[in-house]
Amino acid sequence: MPAEPLLEIPAFTDGMLSSSGHAIALRWRGREAYEQSFDAMRAFTDARTPETQDEIWLVEHPPVFTLGLAGNPSHLLLADSGIPLVKVNRGGQITYHGPGQVVAYLLIDLRHRKLMVRELVRRIEEAVIETLAAYNLATDRKDGAPGIYVAAHPAGANDRIHRMHEGAKIAALGLKISNGCSYHGVSLNVKMDLQPFLAINPCGYAGLETVDMATLGVHADWRDVAFMLAERLAHQIGGLPASAAHTHDAALSSPSATTTGSTE
Repeated sequence: MPAEPLLEIPAFTDGMLSSSGHAIALRWRGREAYEQSFDAMRAFTDARTPETQDEIWLVEHPPVFTLGLAGNPSHLLLADSGIPLVKVNRGGQITYHGPGQVVAYLLIDLRHRKLMVRELVRRIEEAVIETLAAYNLATDRKDGAPGIYVAAHPAGANDRIHRMHEGAKIAALGLKISNGCSYHGVSLNVKMDLQPFLAINPCGYAGLETVDMATLGVHADWRDVAFMLAERLAHQIGGLPASAAHTHDAALSSPSATTTGSTE
C-alpha cells in the first residue's frame, strides 16, 4: 500500500514519561536520516554516566535498509533498488525503514532498572502488542524470531483480514547493549510503501510477509501511534506514563481508592 506523501512532521514538544522512579525523557526527532540517528545514539550512549536519564526517541526515516552486526548481505535480494544499505551494530539481520513507519529508539540503563536483555526484549514486544490491541489488532510473538506478528483475531470486523495475513510481521526490533545500556529499538509499520520489503528477506526469513496497520484495515495517524507506543514502552519498562501516573497517584490518595493488577 502506498505510503503517505512526504510531508514534514510537525514538531512535538519533548516531554517526560514516568517509569518506576526512573523517569524517561521523550524526544520527538521527526523525520531524520538513519545515519544521523545512528551517530547520535552512539554518541549519547558513549557519553552516559550513572546519572544520565533514560530516553525514548521517536523518529521516521527516509527509505533505508539496515544490516545487523552478524547480518548476511545475501538477504538483500535486489542490489540496485536505489535504496541505501547501512551496516549497523545492532543484533539481527536485514530490515527496511521508511516513511509511514514509527521507529522508537530506547536509550535505557538496564542496570538501574535491574533488567536482563531478554526481559527488556519481552517488554518491548509487549508494548507493541498493547499498542496494536488499542487499535483492535491481534498480534503475538514467535519463538526464536524477535518481533511482532499478526495473530488470529477473535470473530469481528477484522477477522477476515487477520486470517489473510496471519503470521505476517508488523514490527521488528534489534538492540545493541554497551556498558549495560541499550540503544537501537523497535519499528512499527503504520502506513507504508511495503514494496521495499520484497527486495529483502525480512530479518533473514525468506518469503516472510510484512504488513502495516493500514493493510489490516486501520488508518491511524503516525503521531498518535508513536505517542501510544512511547507510553506503552515506558509502562512496560517500568512504570506508568506521566499523565496516567499523576491520575493514579491522585486516586491512591483518595480514601475510596482501589488498586488493580499490573498489565505486565
